[in-house]
Amino acid sequence: MSELEEKSMTSAPTDFIRDIVREDLASGKYTPDDIRTRFPPEPNGYLHIGHAKAICLDFGIAKEFGGKCNLRMDDTNPGKEDREYYDSIQEDIAWLGYEWDGEVKFASDYFPKMYEFAIILIKKGLAYVDDQSAEEIRATRGTPFEPGKESPWRNRSVEENLDLFERMKNGEFPNGSKTLRAKIDMANPNINFRDPVMYRILHEAHQRTGNQWCIYPMYDWAHGLEDSLEGVTHSLCTLEFEIHRPLYNWFLEPLPIPRKPRQIEFSRLNLTYTVMSKRKLLRLVQEKFVSGWDDPRMPTVRGLRRRGYTPGSIRNFVASVGITKFNGVTDVGILENTLREELNHEASRYMAVLHPLKVVITNYPEGQIEWLDAVNNPEKPEAGTRQIPFGREIYIEQDDFKEIPPPKYFRLTVGKEVRLRWGYFIKCDEVVKDDAGNIVELRCTYDPETRGGNAPDGRKVKGTIHWVEASHAATATVREYDRLFQVPEPDVVPEGHDFTENLNPDSLRVLEDVKIEAGLAKLAPESRVQFERQGYFVADRYDHSEAKPVFNKIVGLKDSWAKIVQKEAGK
Repeated sequence: MSELEEKSMTSAPTDFIRDIVREDLASGKYTPDDIRTRFPPEPNGYLHIGHAKAICLDFGIAKEFGGKCNLRMDDTNPGKEDREYYDSIQEDIAWLGYEWDGEVKFASDYFPKMYEFAIILIKKGLAYVDDQSAEEIRATRGTPFEPGKESPWRNRSVEENLDLFERMKNGEFPNGSKTLRAKIDMANPNINFRDPVMYRILHEAHQRTGNQWCIYPMYDWAHGLEDSLEGVTHSLCTLEFEIHRPLYNWFLEPLPIPRKPRQIEFSRLNLTYTVMSKRKLLRLVQEKFVSGWDDPRMPTVRGLRRRGYTPGSIRNFVASVGITKFNGVTDVGILENTLREELNHEASRYMAVLHPLKVVITNYPEGQIEWLDAVNNPEKPEAGTRQIPFGREIYIEQDDFKEIPPPKYFRLTVGKEVRLRWGYFIKCDEVVKDDAGNIVELRCTYDPETRGGNAPDGRKVKGTIHWVEASHAATATVREYDRLFQVPEPDVVPEGHDFTENLNPDSLRVLEDVKIEAGLAKLAPESRVQFERQGYFVADRYDHSEAKPVFNKIVGLKDSWAKIVQKEAGK
């Protein structure tokens, strides 16, 4: 056994699919060079977190066992496909950290070969041209408890079927007038075997083949052929394809294909507080419930990236969820916590005041600025320190001051001291209000002996708050994102209701006058940081600039939703 095989047997992740691959290697059925998987997305939308699970599995298994993984666009439906999707799929996969073997492959690469294979089935009496409409085929298919009805065109001669099929290809018939169907068994308990459609007529230009074809293959016919033609050894699919597997094998059996793939099914990834249906995600975009496919509230890979998720956090999340045969719903909090753990170690700390309240330190010299040392990341000593300015005027959070404090309130209030992070003790002496009675300014004094946050006389203060010096502060826009839906399973709605009724009306708040350390404005787009005491934020991928900094909230420091759920449960 090679070193690679030994390593894969001992240190690679374990699940039932990987166990199958290990058994195939151990039995000699395949060598590592033989192992080939594929990721076959339809280029009719953007990838989402569910696709990320399949990507991690397909590419991960190939890499772990010394094999290769193909990227194949399942472009069999020209009316819904677009170059935009081709490009975004490739970019998302590369961003997640994976590399496919060779050039990108396309289902349309195999259209000529699929046509040849269809001719073989017709000649063997295993396929026929049907003149029934789609509605008639659907009506005569039967139910799980009743057999279907055979088409009146089912027993056409081989010669007639060959002639009609060629004429279908040549464009002689209008859309929907004829189909090519497999001739199997209209009474089979597996409805997929009831003479499934293999080709439909569609006079529509294809992105890659133009007007070369007037017939296009159905997915069930194309799926197994594509895998076989590419030499795929392990065809990994989600559970809904399990009932289709016998049909794929039936299609392949009479064809001259030397190696047939082994299809293995696993459960899809479903998350609480979101939807995974491509149709529903498209509605959210088209009906303007979100700003686009890359809206940071969307479960798309683009949306997660713009929200601030890292490739590593997504891969680690998928690994933690595991690969099973059982459908379920994963708490989105697990995804959030996976990222939170990574950023806690990696993200530099900065101070940002989301709801500014001006503080004037009356005993500090006007025009004087001093520079204080601040630790960039206490979890990562090698990240070092930075210099932050301190002066007569600063901003603090509005919530960090209470004129009439509630019990156990340890932040700033009149006559009491609080510690400024990395700075001094200050005490509030006076509250300034406008004509409407709103607090607009605090007048405080500081103790110059407490630089660094400690008093030489040993006196203690319980509260520490963050702040930003006013003259050096930059002004930023901050988008506070929350979960897009306000219930764990937004798909579950009473009859007559729509999933959009479960949208969270507070899933986005935009703050326009946020005061931040000047260094934050200079960060590159997609830089991830912690705003101390606030949460983790990312410089927006598209909108952030030094002149107009824009930050998106990724996650809070703790799972606030878990607290809400616990509180509700305790009522």
